[in-house]
Amino acid sequence: MKKDPFKDIVEIMATLRGPEGCPWDKEQTHESLKPFLVEETYEVLEAIDEGDPSKVKEELGDLLFQVIFHAQLASERGDFSINDVLDRINEKMTSRHPHVFGDKKLKTSTEVLVDWERMKKVEKGYSDRKSILEGVPRELPALIRAHRLQERAARVGFDWDRLQDVAAKLDEEVGEFKNTLKENDPAKMEDELGDIFFVLVNIARFIGVNPEDALRKTISKFISRFQYIEEKAASLGTELSDMTLAEMDSLWDEAKETGR
Repeated sequence: MKKDPFKDIVEIMATLRGPEGCPWDKEQTHESLKPFLVEETYEVLEAIDEGDPSKVKEELGDLLFQVIFHAQLASERGDFSINDVLDRINEKMTSRHPHVFGDKKLKTSTEVLVDWERMKKVEKGYSDRKSILEGVPRELPALIRAHRLQERAARVGFDWDRLQDVAAKLDEEVGEFKNTLKENDPAKMEDELGDIFFVLVNIARFIGVNPEDALRKTISKFISRFQYIEEKAASLGTELSDMTLAEMDSLWDEAKETGR
């Protein structure tokens, strides 16, 4: 008999929540599991950044388990089952790709996205939305949310014509931020700094870069290079607090030369 891994994990989840199951698993709710869902999602992203297929496989499994966990909770309440989840996503993906599963002709990804938004408007649960910007979760990290909102607006033509125009807007916002520094007004500085971030996200979108990915990779690079400085300081028997900025900068340059 052919093994069914998906059926197996669904049954494992049910057992964990059953009478003889795990005390911790039996205590969980949708609310208590929210942090784990977010954590597992970011562990998948980290594994993708590291380019390790075995780790990606591992983390995707952990993320899938969270989906199955939530479906199990819903099933116990009589709300829906994991099969209902699968049926709904199958139905949604088929209906939203008429250019693949139907007769509609769409040639570019831009046409696909515009049609996708049009179809969403007539689906159940979307008809009462008053803005195309609705539906982008408030809980998203700010860079991702800004990126998604800008994409939504761009699909209906609210967008810059050229990258140079966005770059000019960045210069304008930086100038306004510098002026607020002279005024030393914290509220205005925060406001103008937010505008700079928003324009930077627009630039990232124009050049096809995900701003969240870009910043996350830069953070990883910073950690690696700073740890190099720590390692070198330790090998010299020196505390970082006893080193000069020039000495640390020199080690930072060394780290860059090693490819870190």
